[in-house]
Amino acid sequence: MKILRTPEKFFTKIKDYPFKPNYTTIKTYDGSDLRIHHLDEGPKDGPILLCMHGQPVWSYLYSKMIPYLKDAGIRIIAPDLPGYGKSDKPAAREDYTYQRQVDWMNSWLVVNDLKHLTFFGQDWGGLIGLRMIADNPDRFDRVAIGNTGLPCNPDVPEDIVKEVLSFRKSKEKVSFFKMIKKLKSMDGFSGNDPHLGIKMFAYWQKYTWDTTNVPSGIIASAMMERRNAISMFINFLAIKLGFGTSALFSSKLSLAYESPYPDPTYKMAVRAMPSQVPLIPDESLGAQLAAWEFFSNFKKPFLCVGAGNDPVTNGFEKQFIKRVPGTKGQDHINIGGGHFLQWTKAKKLSEVLTEFIQKNV
Repeated sequence: MKILRTPEKFFTKIKDYPFKPNYTTIKTYDGSDLRIHHLDEGPKDGPILLCMHGQPVWSYLYSKMIPYLKDAGIRIIAPDLPGYGKSDKPAAREDYTYQRQVDWMNSWLVVNDLKHLTFFGQDWGGLIGLRMIADNPDRFDRVAIGNTGLPCNPDVPEDIVKEVLSFRKSKEKVSFFKMIKKLKSMDGFSGNDPHLGIKMFAYWQKYTWDTTNVPSGIIASAMMERRNAISMFINFLAIKLGFGTSALFSSKLSLAYESPYPDPTYKMAVRAMPSQVPLIPDESLGAQLAAWEFFSNFKKPFLCVGAGNDPVTNGFEKQFIKRVPGTKGQDHINIGGGHFLQWTKAKKLSEVLTEFIQKNV
């Protein structure tokens, strides 16, 4: 397996990420060495909160929460998933499967021998993290999730499956702006047409799969801050034309989320992982069914804290509250903030998670 590693110099201009790096080397399926980065902040004897990010971001997403959590006496461990941040980046899109991400992070968890954890995962951090919990239940004392899920749809009609796969394989060009419009039209994966969300999300899957240089920084920052439309368009155009990012037209956030990628070859995780979300039956179905069977009997404290105004994940909590025994008696809450609530609602989310830990000692 060809593996890329982002040189440290690409992170030196990020002034609000003053955290000491920690590295763990694991073995991949073919025996290659894969180095995974994580943060470890706060008192060493404090309760451990394992914070996992999604796509297309990295552990920088938690940098605003860390001071609040440290002040509450909590130890924060935040890894960068393989392919993101300061972690190594397998170079082929085919290297990235749902199962491999779970396997890689399971190995990381075991090598670091982390125990008595409170988990918080959002986006892909939840998809991968929930599977890690099912595989390593004795290492986790509490679970919290936000704007994420454990997709498992074995009964999607065959005509819908064929329509989605045909679209994703087609030569149709999906523009950045059309993709955004389709995602904004979603209201989670429920409603009058339970398959509409699957069809709309396919635009995100196709856009990322077909786009050589996915504008990670623009996508992430646009969901976390107000951007000047003209400067954002120029920033987007510069990336599209191959000129890269420029501090002149990029916000601090945009630069931070683009920093792990010296060139488009480093972005294979960003491109590949959306297509691994199992909204239609695929090779992950058996593992997803097994994970849901596990959580249907999970009695440890389980909290749903989401935005409630994220069109992609609206209503994510309903299935968990209905099926997971550990959700009973917990203070489930939507706090606003859109998809990346770790940044937009850093203080509030930190307070909710702190209270969850303290209430369920």
